[in-house]
Amino acid sequence: MNRSLKIIGIVIALLLVALMALPFLVDVNSFRPRLESELSRALGRQVKVGDLNLSILSGSVSADNVSISDDPAFSSSPFVQAKQLKVGVEVIPLIFSKALHVTELTLDEPQIALVRSASGKWNFSSLGGNAAKSASSNQGTSSESNPNLSVKKLNVKNGRLTLGGSRTSAKPHTYDDVNITVNNFSFTSQFPFTLSAKLPGGGKLNLDGNAGPVNPTDSSATPLDAKINVKGLDLQQSGFVDPSSGIAGIADFEGSLTSDGKMVHSSGTVRADKLKLAEKGSPANQPINVKYAVDHDLQKESGTLRQADFTMGKALAQLTGVYQSQGDTTLLNMKLIGQNMPVDDLEAMLPALGVILPPGSSLKGGTLSTDLGIAGPANKLVITGPVRLAETRIAGFNLGSKLSAISALSSSQTGSDTSIKNFSSNVRIAPDGTKTDDVNLQIPAIGELVGAGIISPGGALNYKMNAKLVGGAVTGMTQLAGIGSKGGSIPFFIQGTTTDPKFVPDVKGLVGGQLGDQLKSHLGGNSSGNAAADAISGLFGKKKKKQ
Repeated sequence: MNRSLKIIGIVIALLLVALMALPFLVDVNSFRPRLESELSRALGRQVKVGDLNLSILSGSVSADNVSISDDPAFSSSPFVQAKQLKVGVEVIPLIFSKALHVTELTLDEPQIALVRSASGKWNFSSLGGNAAKSASSNQGTSSESNPNLSVKKLNVKNGRLTLGGSRTSAKPHTYDDVNITVNNFSFTSQFPFTLSAKLPGGGKLNLDGNAGPVNPTDSSATPLDAKINVKGLDLQQSGFVDPSSGIAGIADFEGSLTSDGKMVHSSGTVRADKLKLAEKGSPANQPINVKYAVDHDLQKESGTLRQADFTMGKALAQLTGVYQSQGDTTLLNMKLIGQNMPVDDLEAMLPALGVILPPGSSLKGGTLSTDLGIAGPANKLVITGPVRLAETRIAGFNLGSKLSAISALSSSQTGSDTSIKNFSSNVRIAPDGTKTDDVNLQIPAIGELVGAGIISPGGALNYKMNAKLVGGAVTGMTQLAGIGSKGGSIPFFIQGTTTDPKFVPDVKGLVGGQLGDQLKSHLGGNSSGNAAADAISGLFGKKKKKQ
């Protein structure tokens, strides 16, 4: 019995010694030219690998310093550089037949450079393309085909991906901790895959689905069906929006993505926090939810936004339209419609849009309706259309006390708040400022204010207005001037800034208008225009000039 145990022990020891010696007996470096050749032929790019090392126990061959060349049209630098490549092999054929049967490929800590040209082409589009042309040539046919390569498992571990453009000065965006797993990979059939990555500025991306067969002439047009989940996406640092557009925020995204190689269809939901939609805006203090559906043409680099429902509380705004990529610029032609949106739900979004109310004031109650056209380059959009605000109030702002041009002529005050029955205007919002035409502001305590004006990009006001006083506001000198029930008006300017508006009387307009005529008749037919102006200036609290 003891003798048998000794024999078994000796056999085991010999096997262990043999296993330990095999890596020295099998010159795996002799397979390096073949491995480089097979990978180069399959990818259509030159592949270089360093010294090979065999591990019998794990059944793998490892190579240091791996590189895959880029498309010459993009760069002479490598498309992929990896610290190590591990190749899973079938050990028995390798030992006894010296046949290399690859079962698994793993890239450790690769550096991957993705580049998109101004025409919309990616540098990975031609992967496998040269191999396909070579295969077609050898078969004596012009039909497209894919290289004959299949691997049970492909892995990318702890990679770093940089995303940039070949014709732009913009800083490339970097994605760390990139991990990709592909099972049963083949150029000629569909295969399942998973992808995860850490996003620039924080956040996490997960993509899970099926892809393939690989398009033999443009791998970026490979069919795809996947689910996307994104947490904590920084809109600016991730490169999803142009920083010059002023758009910023943190978004969570969940949706689906399908492509037949020509058209991409995507739909899902987005929740955006700290959203900012204008360069001069500030982050909103409440989240906004978006339900969207978009169709994108890969060849034309254009698409249709079929649905984008923006909701905050009970407020709903709907955005639809088309877009067209032109190099590093995206042109938009869209429509934003919101009807009877509750102001209380929208008030938190005003800072994000660059709308700044006077300090300590806020909008309360009522509804907002818009029908806006949005057109132009994404970083220089022009927004036009009507806006209407109904049955609301500006809490913490006494417009009556600010309207010195009116309050001097009446005892009417709006109190600590200003109630607004209606505000409407045709607006034009552009990089050079905001223009508001056909302004109509109805304040029950005062009357009707009409006019037009401009808000500069820095918030400076330049408005020419007329006040039509009604009701209790028509008292004292306003009756003397024939204003109110007879349809007269008081002209004035709004100057200053959006945070500190200044209401200044238009003395010249008063003298030249109906009020001037009325004052002249009451002060005496021979009164000069200057005398009337002095009298009017006194009404606005201005001191009369000494003679």
